[in-house]
Amino acid sequence: MGSTETPGGGPTPATSATSGAARQPRKRNHAAPAAGDNRAGHAGDAGDQAADPGHGSAFADGLAGGVIPSGAVDVDRPDTDALPAPAGETGWKRSLAGGIAFLRRRMTGDYDVDDFGYDPDFTDNVLMPPLRLLYEKWFRIDTLGIHNVPDTGGALLVANHSGTIAVDAVMTAVALRDHHPRQRPLRMLGADLVFDTPFLGPISRKAGNTLACNPDAERLLSSGEVVAVYPEGFKGVGKPYSQRYKLQRFGRGGFVTAALKTGVPIIPVSIVGAEEIYPLIGNIKPLARALGFPYFPVTPTFPLLGPLGAIPLPSKWLIEFGEPIPTDGYGDHAADDPMVVFNLTDRVRETIQQTLYRLLLRRGHPFLG
Repeated sequence: MGSTETPGGGPTPATSATSGAARQPRKRNHAAPAAGDNRAGHAGDAGDQAADPGHGSAFADGLAGGVIPSGAVDVDRPDTDALPAPAGETGWKRSLAGGIAFLRRRMTGDYDVDDFGYDPDFTDNVLMPPLRLLYEKWFRIDTLGIHNVPDTGGALLVANHSGTIAVDAVMTAVALRDHHPRQRPLRMLGADLVFDTPFLGPISRKAGNTLACNPDAERLLSSGEVVAVYPEGFKGVGKPYSQRYKLQRFGRGGFVTAALKTGVPIIPVSIVGAEEIYPLIGNIKPLARALGFPYFPVTPTFPLLGPLGAIPLPSKWLIEFGEPIPTDGYGDHAADDPMVVFNLTDRVRETIQQTLYRLLLRRGHPFLG
């Protein structure tokens, strides 16, 4: 999500307004959480599978290689869209009926919002469809190792961050929601700037995201959620194109302490493709300071082409979910041991870096694949 910082590793204080006594999920009769609520979430569902005589074989080959091609339907996933439609009911009729049902739920308040502001109904029906088009048609993302994310219980995803605008975070959420057998939503930890930005802040909360601080991270992990953190933060997403796929510093390892305290596995996530969507060739620092941004990007198309420069380049993406790193065997006080935290942080960072090099060789051409 946005540019994220490590829990406890960025400027966000260790205790935030989002932490506190846990409350039970509740039903709200309005679409957005209260303005002062620093809570949030993520979700989606897959599209129709094209009728292709060769699709089954190709999909089986992909599974054998650990790859789920973009647009493919996971064989283990309950996918209602792939079921035969009733006689006389076409795709547009189903879409229309679904849209009407969604509007009815919004008008009557028949939808759930959890204590962080996560609105699964809004996320699935409003946010995920356009993101899914980017995932499948524009970036043509291949997902590897999705089976490494557990079916149940908490898990902490730790990923590299890049691309000038943090598109990599939301694409990771689409991968998990569409291609994991249990269609798990991703709860991402974001920097303060994300939630202080008009429009973006409320949308981020509805999508299930929350501030990058240890209390919120631990609370989500303890409740069995899949949480994602991007420890490079703005240093990674705003780095020059000349430093592409070179990981920046991982902060002070706050994400490791959150995993150690809750005993959840750490899953390294390596993303190739985001570096090319907005190649950063310059930074107008005076303008960035005036606007309160960490940087003001100059790319080959922005600001030269104006609004057209906001269209990302159609690079070829690979997202690999690595083997889980267990944290439940380190003892009760491991989170307070600086050496344990440092060693685990370094292990995760090195795993992601080496995987990036391997994926770059596998991908080949940045745009043709």
